[in-house]
Amino acid sequence: QVQLVESGVGLAQPVGSLRLSCAASGFTSDHYAIGWFRQAPGKEREGVSCISSSDGNTYYADSVKGRFTITRDNAKNTAWLQMNSLKPEDTAVYYCNYKSMYTSGSYWGQGTQVTVSS
Repeated sequence: QVQLVESGVGLAQPVGSLRLSCAASGFTSDHYAIGWFRQAPGKEREGVSCISSSDGNTYYADSVKGRFTITRDNAKNTAWLQMNSLKPEDTAVYYCNYKSMYTSGSYWGQGTQVTVSS
């Protein structure tokens, strides 16, 4: 059974840090690109960051560049999003996504609420 389970503490103060994880089971993630998306209340879901399946190339939205870091460990079937220098505008539900590079397979995590507030 394919499953993505997100975890991580979801409350931080401005300029604080949080780390989200996304653990996959039921498939091998080697040939999957991994992305993190977020959706704030009343807004469209937006891409935050992604990492390729092969060479580890990464992409960051301008709004998080220099503050967020995406990593993956294929041996552990797990990806992480390290979020530093958090801002109140980072408040959103964060979702991980594993997308196959060779098939139409695409899997989503359950979503994790991240709140940045003093």
